[in-house]
Amino acid sequence: MRRLLPAALAVLPLPALAHTGADHAMGFTAGFAHPLGGADHLMAMVAVGLWAGLLGGRAALALPAAFLAALTLGFGLGTAGVALPMVEAGIAASVIVLGAVVALATRPPLAVSLALAALFGLAHGHAHGTEMLAGSGVVAYATGFLLATAALHAAGFAMMRLPAPRILARSAGAAMALGGLFLLVQG
Repeated sequence: MRRLLPAALAVLPLPALAHTGADHAMGFTAGFAHPLGGADHLMAMVAVGLWAGLLGGRAALALPAAFLAALTLGFGLGTAGVALPMVEAGIAASVIVLGAVVALATRPPLAVSLALAALFGLAHGHAHGTEMLAGSGVVAYATGFLLATAALHAAGFAMMRLPAPRILARSAGAAMALGGLFLLVQG
């Protein structure tokens, strides 16, 4: 028995690790982690949710949707190698402007709000596209960062349901605007 068991175990099939789809899992994980791993993306995406919560009404869904749609477009441009000028400065500016808009509880017309959200989403998406890890599946990576972004929007929106939401939002917005200034000066 002592010789039979090792011999039997030696001939058992082992899992093949050749084509596991790990690139898709890695792509999704890398995509999901990208917005969470950078202060610039994190602050801007939470700010979009806060702003949507402050505006309410149609903007509650339209603002994050505009950001996500433009994020997808920007990602496509980035992965295609289409250059956009001053993307990193645009991302820092998005944090400053979104933070200031939330801090000041600004209520521009919906069309202006959507245009700003789309413009900033385009810059963030382009960065996601150009910074995608080699070997990541494009669809998996995009799915990951889109879900993470939607979750960050939802987190910002949910903050508006906490006690003293306006004070919380305005304080967070001011901190984000200052953080964006730091990013702009630093980078």
